[in-house]
Amino acid sequence: MPVLRRVPLSDAAFYLAAGSAIAILVSIAVSQILLGLAVVVLLLSKTRIRFPPVLLPLALFMVGTVVSLLLSPDPAGGRPQVRKFFVFLILMVVYSTVRTIARVRGLLLIATAVVSLSAVWSFVQFFGKVRQAEALGQPFYTYYTAERITGFMSHWMTAGGEEMIVVLMASALLLFSAEKRWRPWLAVGVALILVSMLAGFTRSIWFGTFAGGAYLLWMWRRWWVLALPLAVLLAVAVNPFALRERVRSAFQPHGDTDSNEFRHVCRVTGVAMIRAHPWFGLGPEQVKAQFLNYIPAGVARPLPSGWYGHLHNIYLHYAAERGIPTALMLMWFLGRILYDFIRHVRRAVGDARAILHGAIAVIVGVLLVGFFELNLGDSEVLTIFLVTVACGYVAIDCAEEFHPVGP
Repeated sequence: MPVLRRVPLSDAAFYLAAGSAIAILVSIAVSQILLGLAVVVLLLSKTRIRFPPVLLPLALFMVGTVVSLLLSPDPAGGRPQVRKFFVFLILMVVYSTVRTIARVRGLLLIATAVVSLSAVWSFVQFFGKVRQAEALGQPFYTYYTAERITGFMSHWMTAGGEEMIVVLMASALLLFSAEKRWRPWLAVGVALILVSMLAGFTRSIWFGTFAGGAYLLWMWRRWWVLALPLAVLLAVAVNPFALRERVRSAFQPHGDTDSNEFRHVCRVTGVAMIRAHPWFGLGPEQVKAQFLNYIPAGVARPLPSGWYGHLHNIYLHYAAERGIPTALMLMWFLGRILYDFIRHVRRAVGDARAILHGAIAVIVGVLLVGFFELNLGDSEVLTIFLVTVACGYVAIDCAEEFHPVGP
């Protein structure tokens, strides 16, 4: 009778952590259940707990959030933002269990495969929406802009945020990895995800991916950066998925269909909130509750169509919600990560270098998209971003084993 091999708790913690990281691309509930189990098993395994060197700014951001909550007119209503601290545990469990470049590479390959399948499903959704628009007798652009493809996710912004992060990491492996056997599959995955992103109509995601991709090409073969504008012009000329209309909408919005005017209202209202409450903000979840109270008098009514539950800008939103000092702690957290990765990427070799380049491209993309969307306020996007950050610090550790810094 065969005997089942006992899996060490340290390995079990890794599988649970990896499972949580991959599951976020499909289901947040499954991902968080696995994350909780990973934390418990990691503690029981007596594996050395590791946290990247960003604990101080992250802790101060959390403290600032709690202080803002305590000073809020509705502390109970803001508790979901404190519960979201749980998501940051993914940074600890991935960094503590995914300790080798081979494990990081495997995680990224599986993530690319899952998001590629999501992209394929999004194509099915897209053609279904084409038929729905025809059946309702509505112009495709007007109908589709309000009901876009989501892949395995529940919202197109979530899908686009995850696609951007995964496609930039996959592209970095494709361009910089010395391992050639995965390149054909990575190329197919990258192509599928990019087409899905084009069909997603999310302009901020296009912008962030373009910037992150430009960084990768610049570090790979600088003259290839010139191909990016040509690719954009070609896509606009071919005009798949009514792409030309969506690009034009950034400068010539289609009335109330596009989000330009409503985002302007969010910006001026956010500035008014910050001026009124610069130190501790309105309190977690209070931007939505008090939005109408801070709309400047000069804003015309009725308001443009759009979602006014947050400010669609991480810089304004966190400053308005939790105060300028707490928002600066978040910027310190992100800036320290970017500094560490840039500092070490020059000394890294092989796949460690590829992972760091990909992580830098992701941070560039996330910071730019943050001007147009509360991307890090989305638990799914935040989770896969933190997984990327943890993988970047694993790459630094592995690079340091070969090229230690200092005397």
